[in-house]
Amino acid sequence: MEGVKRRNPHQPEFVQAVQEVAEDIFDFIRDKADYHDQQILRRIAEPDRIVSFRVCWEDDRGNVRVQRGWRVQNNNAIGPYKGGIRFHPSVNESVLKFLAFEQTFKNALTGLPMGGGKGGANFNPKGKSVREIMRFCQSFMTELYRHIGADVDVPAGDIGVGAREIGFMFGQYKRITNHFTGVLTGKGLEYGGSLIRPEATGYGAVYFLAEMLAVKGQDLTGKTAVISGSGNVATHAAEKLVQQGARVVTLSDSAGFVHDPAGLTQEKIDWVKAHKTHRRGRIEEYVEAFPGATFHSGQTPWGVPCDVALPCATQNELSGDDAKALVANGCIAVAEGANMPTDLAGVHVFKSARTLFAPGKAANAGGVAVSGLEMSQNSERRSWKEAELQQMLKDIMAGIHQRCVAYGEGEGGYIDYVKGANVAGFKKVGDAMLAFGVV
Repeated sequence: MEGVKRRNPHQPEFVQAVQEVAEDIFDFIRDKADYHDQQILRRIAEPDRIVSFRVCWEDDRGNVRVQRGWRVQNNNAIGPYKGGIRFHPSVNESVLKFLAFEQTFKNALTGLPMGGGKGGANFNPKGKSVREIMRFCQSFMTELYRHIGADVDVPAGDIGVGAREIGFMFGQYKRITNHFTGVLTGKGLEYGGSLIRPEATGYGAVYFLAEMLAVKGQDLTGKTAVISGSGNVATHAAEKLVQQGARVVTLSDSAGFVHDPAGLTQEKIDWVKAHKTHRRGRIEEYVEAFPGATFHSGQTPWGVPCDVALPCATQNELSGDDAKALVANGCIAVAEGANMPTDLAGVHVFKSARTLFAPGKAANAGGVAVSGLEMSQNSERRSWKEAELQQMLKDIMAGIHQRCVAYGEGEGGYIDYVKGANVAGFKKVGDAMLAFGVV
């Protein structure tokens, strides 16, 4: 870890991600000479390559704007690089390196042949017109296209990049290369997209949560759930929880959270989806539409008593103190819908309390799993039916759970899902790297 910190100065998110994995896998590799001799851990913690480029575009007033874009190709030992593209002012090399590192293990856990990558730009789509977003996406792809391909690197969407942005980028890729291939996932159904892709991350997190509870002889019926975020992952997680009989009482955004003691219904969830997606509204306006709810400005929902919690917003949103509050209020299970939303102190609190805790690389892998299935459909030039995809998603999440249990079960029957996910993902990638020799 000292070497990682020295080689990656001023990159706290990336160092944190490596630390979390190293803490869990070092005992596993301690007596395995091949991993040490071939420096597997150090090699995984060094991306294959990082591409950084300038993105120039014109706003609607004719002003030339300049942004910075990246693609981090972390590891392709088990398949083409796979991971989202994020457009947000907070995007920098450290954030993308952490996401690509996490993605490597997440993709390995799905059982699908996908390596790990991540990309993005420090572009803020909020407040931009559709034509400005189109021009930026086209300029971004004009540089990125030379570094990706259906068998090389297959990006998808992430924060700030939805089906609209994927469409603009795919159109530009096709225009430049004259190739219609599965080079991006998260596409519209009209041009090679997959059913249930928007729902997959949120649904998958709930499927994993249900698997954890089932080990303890419980289910979601009657459980009170708190969720952070109000975007795609959060709303679909809420939807699936309601379908499973749980009572969801919170959603949030960067301004604060809403608490609805009566619980969200499908009607309320549909209102949030439309409000956030089409009108770009704030979650605080929920209380005007549904007067029984209250809005808590500048706060997070982790102080609300609950049985289960799903952080679905962004990295490091749940601190050690937040974790202590959840444990004190009786929370028995946490499933991460976002990428690394719990900081290292929070992870340690949940482990010490023996709370069922599913890290993002396991719990939110449903999104990339269906992206992998979209790649398969593109290769076969076909589309699977929704029922088939739903069953495949359930099976993949159950398989991830089994892999976590296999390497995470400890004394007294407690399952350390963080350790299980890290070891299972590392072993698959590491063994492939050993097979290739020093490359």
